[in-house]
Amino acid sequence: MTEPDAPLTHRPIRSFVLRQGRFSPAQRDAYDTLLPRFGIDYAPAPLDLDRAFGRANPKILEIGFGMGETTAAIAAARPDDDFLALDVHAPGVGGLLKLIDAQGLTNVRILRHDAVEVVERMIEPSALAGAHVFFPDPWPKKRHHKRRLMQPAFVHELALRLAIDGYLHAATDWEDYAMEMLATFRAEPLLANTTEDFAPRPAYRPLTKFERRGLALGHGVWDLIFKRR
Repeated sequence: MTEPDAPLTHRPIRSFVLRQGRFSPAQRDAYDTLLPRFGIDYAPAPLDLDRAFGRANPKILEIGFGMGETTAAIAAARPDDDFLALDVHAPGVGGLLKLIDAQGLTNVRILRHDAVEVVERMIEPSALAGAHVFFPDPWPKKRHHKRRLMQPAFVHELALRLAIDGYLHAATDWEDYAMEMLATFRAEPLLANTTEDFAPRPAYRPLTKFERRGLALGHGVWDLIFKRR
């Protein structure tokens, strides 16, 4: 399994910067003891998702789970779906592992690696019933927009990995990124919008503390839900 401080492979432009976050003792313990059970090693070869979860239920990709609260809540509410959770930040991996253990979740697996490389090299076409990309880094400065994850090429790769009628659900609290994603999703011929433009937040996506705070201050949140044609 990937060590907490192990370097990730090099790619010229990434959508993230590795933060030197600090583990709490509980996060460190969860990382060390639970990752061998719930973690999947990165390898540039197709991943047998049914074998990884030990069953043939629908598979949902979760990209960028932060400290894991949302992923754990969704997985707990949807026990008949399996969730492959991707993130690069070791303390967050420890946080999600701690929640998996505390809630007795069996339908989550974690892969600590760059989502672009995982999607391109490990996920086979039509393998996913859905993909969640909640609050990706907005890279607000214009000169950094090239680092945004939801670029046309990556959206196309994600769409290819969705089964027919599989869904892509993204959410952001940055309006310009929301508009950019809406245009990108609309331009992808493999995707069709499930609504006119932005979608109401579905019940399965819980509000985070950060999101509640922002909404109380009048900040917007935009959800996009498209389906694979």
